[in-house]
Amino acid sequence: MLFWIITAEIAFWIVIFSGLYTRYILKLDKLSIFLLLLTPLIDFALLVLTAIDLKNGATATFAHGLAAIYIGVSIAFGKSMIAWADGKFQTWVLNNPLRKKVLYGKEKAVYEMKMWGRHLIAYIIGGILLGLMILYIGTGEGTRPLQRVISGWTVVLLIDFLISFSYVVFPKRERESL
Repeated sequence: MLFWIITAEIAFWIVIFSGLYTRYILKLDKLSIFLLLLTPLIDFALLVLTAIDLKNGATATFAHGLAAIYIGVSIAFGKSMIAWADGKFQTWVLNNPLRKKVLYGKEKAVYEMKMWGRHLIAYIIGGILLGLMILYIGTGEGTRPLQRVISGWTVVLLIDFLISFSYVVFPKRERESL
């Protein structure tokens, strides 16, 4: 299962790079859009492979839970990951560095809370997938690895909330020049 997760991650980035290369170097906008729209199909393929693996009697493992996390994160953060890759492509390949605005105060707090909101969406999607896997397998010892994944992810989500919320309580301030 871990092999398929790694393969999906590699395929995800190959499709994104191909889409950006097609857009900026080959100037084929329609083909680039098609390539970038393949990213959800990679998630769907991973979901199908996970279901097939469990259907064929595989014992649920951390890797099955990781597949659910991967899918949730990919759906919740997909657009922002593509935007990030687009900026890096323009900087590294086209030598056209984009100016990134540094956020402070309320703007930074709002941004961090939005990112946490995306994490929450990823958590909900991944949690639903994990819950469906648990229902599919049935209760018992076989679901312990999946239960541990959701427990660990809950802790990570809470820590992320505390860090993100800290920007509301303690806003990031511009450093004063000496």
